Amino acid sequence: MTVQPMITLGDIEAARTRIAPYVRRTPVMEAKAEREPVPVEARVTFKLELLQVTGSFKARGAMNRLLGGTDGPPPQGIVTASGGNHGLAVARTAHVAGVPAVVFVPETVSPEKVRKMRGWGADVRVVGPEWSVSNEAAHAYARETGAPYFHPFADPLVVAGQGTLGLEIVEQAPDVDTVVIAIGGGGLIAGLSTAIKAVRPDIRIVGVEPFGSPTIKASLDAGEVQTLAEVTSKVATMSCRRTDERVFDLARAGIEDVVLVSDEDMLAASRWLWGEYSIAADLSGAASLAALRSGNPIFAASRHICALVCGSGPEGIAP
Repeated sequence: MTVQPMITLGDIEAARTRIAPYVRRTPVMEAKAEREPVPVEARVTFKLELLQVTGSFKARGAMNRLLGGTDGPPPQGIVTASGGNHGLAVARTAHVAGVPAVVFVPETVSPEKVRKMRGWGADVRVVGPEWSVSNEAAHAYARETGAPYFHPFADPLVVAGQGTLGLEIVEQAPDVDTVVIAIGGGGLIAGLSTAIKAVRPDIRIVGVEPFGSPTIKASLDAGEVQTLAEVTSKVATMSCRRTDERVFDLARAGIEDVVLVSDEDMLAASRWLWGEYSIAADLSGAASLAALRSGNPIFAASRHICALVCGSGPEGIAP
């Protein structure tokens, strides 16, 4: 029996049309004229998605989740669990819809992201040491109140929204041969790889995960979805013990490999982006650069790499 994929290119194209009035087409920038160049032979282009509404790609998926539904804005509001960026996107989406938002976050969340969520009017509740605990609390709230739960990655509309980013990359960097993407729950790389492989199957997709949360890497190595025994990374936006099976199927079909980096590597990359370009990326936003700086041989054959800078934050700005 043929199993239908979670999303198709048609879903991503529909999402692009649907969300266009509410999101930005973010720019790309060639990496050049640096004091400390990126240590790869290939040409490098940054996709500056940290300039998206709310500061990350998550605005795409959250808005598509709202607009792609059939019932209109839920009067009881929206609930979610997030390491930070998805919560911000849901808070802004609820603001646009004129309904309340409740966002459950782990203790490792960036205080700045909490401040921004509350600035959009969200009720932010800190629960648990990592996302899976916050997620249980969010589901409990959804059952009690009837508020729809906006999953950060295991939702076809969310994944299709994230996939619109892939369409922009191939249009803005038409000769790119490798795209490097941070992984949290897997929704971004699943949607993005689906879009890119549908129009440019020759492009290699390389994921990046923390050593302390190798969710997709462990699942790829095992050939099936794995649940991590523990999550030790302090990067809340990239910490997830288990992905969704449908997300994994999409990711597995499109990913070349996953590079693991440390939290310290991402902090150093974030500081590099600030020092060289005055780009204030959070640690997940700097993950693609951390992978390029790691010396991993997977990039040796690349000629033009697009490194996705997917999220903003003050972590790399020196005090």
